[in-house]
Amino acid sequence: MGLGGGRSIDLAKYAAAELGKDFVSVPTSPSHDGITSPFATLRGFERPYSKLAKPPKLLLLDIDVLASAPRRLAAAGFGDLIGKFTAVLDWRLAHRLRGEYYGAYAASLALMSAKHVSAYAKQIGAGNREGLRALVEALVSSGVAMCIAGSSRPASGSEHLFAHALEMISQSPPLHGEAVGVGTIMMSYLHGLRWSRVRRLLKEAGAPTTAKELGVKEEEVIEALVKAVSIRPERYTILGEEGLTREAAEELAIRTKVIG
Repeated sequence: MGLGGGRSIDLAKYAAAELGKDFVSVPTSPSHDGITSPFATLRGFERPYSKLAKPPKLLLLDIDVLASAPRRLAAAGFGDLIGKFTAVLDWRLAHRLRGEYYGAYAASLALMSAKHVSAYAKQIGAGNREGLRALVEALVSSGVAMCIAGSSRPASGSEHLFAHALEMISQSPPLHGEAVGVGTIMMSYLHGLRWSRVRRLLKEAGAPTTAKELGVKEEEVIEALVKAVSIRPERYTILGEEGLTREAAEELAIRTKVIG
């Protein structure tokens, strides 16, 4: 049984898979979509990596418990979900350029999760119960999309690579979903999406949009952008094979108002 936040649930699902046991997911915070996904993010190595484990046999969600969590955790969950906008585009790009498998239904489900929660950004930011319920539903839906796809592709792309890199580099790492949200702003710019809308939605939900709000140094954001491509070199994204130069990374962060 995984009772608690992301690390508790990831550890439980990994242990269950290794032991051949059933896994019960009991999240106490709405901060991530790992509550239903079959993947565990393992940390403590040279770089974090995602390992196929198993989805929960049973999922217990108590809205009263989730509502009692710090509001920052709900904003982080929103950031994690908004990342599906760029994750799906990265997946589609890998399909077109590399012939990678692309599951249209799983991609549509992940996108629906992001669109659904976007409509409740202000309610989530205000700590509204209706907004929280929409957030939790979308987190569950995103996890199911990964189950259908058989990979984390529908939910994790270049924005997650940036987030993982920043978590490794920063002296004061932000919450995962917070870093994903900021990463989504910048990757939306690269994809030609309306990055300013993504930025506005994050603000409405009470999530960070700048390095200062993340509590990290501007130099750490630039370094994370450069390092992102090396986090999962087998995963093709808008960052390409070589990634960003330091100059390009700095310009990207400035243009999207993440730094300076």
